[in-house]
Amino acid sequence: MSPPPPRTGLQILVLDVGGSHVRAAFSDRARRIRIVSGPTMTPGRMVRQLQTRLRGHEYDVVAIGYPGVVTKGRIMQDPHNLGPGWVGFDFTRAFRHPVHVVNDAAMQALGSYRKGRMLFLGLGTGLGSAMVIEGKLQPMELAHLPYKKERTFEEYVGEASLERYGRKKWSKEVRKVVGVLAAALEPDEVVLGGGNARLIRKLPPRTRAGSNEHAIIGGFRLWQDPTEWVDLTERRTGPKRARSRSPTTRRRPRR
Repeated sequence: MSPPPPRTGLQILVLDVGGSHVRAAFSDRARRIRIVSGPTMTPGRMVRQLQTRLRGHEYDVVAIGYPGVVTKGRIMQDPHNLGPGWVGFDFTRAFRHPVHVVNDAAMQALGSYRKGRMLFLGLGTGLGSAMVIEGKLQPMELAHLPYKKERTFEEYVGEASLERYGRKKWSKEVRKVVGVLAAALEPDEVVLGGGNARLIRKLPPRTRAGSNEHAIIGGFRLWQDPTEWVDLTERRTGPKRARSRSPTTRRRPRR
């Protein structure tokens, strides 16, 4: 799935919907907002709370990362850890602006992308997955594919497996799953994101760690032309500035 047609100069509102919080950010970085979500959070309640907090701040379009299955911009099922009413909810009407909805793993994948073919795997309650190929987002549903012993990939690397087997054994399974999926899909690199990715101390080959901040970047990119993307995933490795010493702390030359 490609990003929507580019429109420059847009003020973009990005919403990263999670089970405990909804994070909101603007493309001009002027303001960040966070509201509590949870099992009583319906889409209508989320919109009302956000509109109260967003009063006086203008925006042109909205990007939403949703924790569930999204097909062609339509939510297909209510999430397990939020309230009901997400399927069929008209976000465009509620916000009175164009809205683009994608799965939260797909949005984080887009924000993590650098170049070539990238496979994103989100390690959280379940297993999120997406690919970005030459700048084009390809949402995927790998979690429930059969893996081994009549069990799915998600059953081996999801949070339930982590709690059952512990970090060491779970990490070993994650590395195996990364190897299997990388061999099948042939990405140039794999990005491990999601809340549990931080528990992987030794990353598999051609794999790097993602960040939840990449989800916000991905929301911006949904409404931008790829030529406008700024690679915010790279760490700055430029020359360090020499630290200047004050006259009172400068060492005296030896005689």
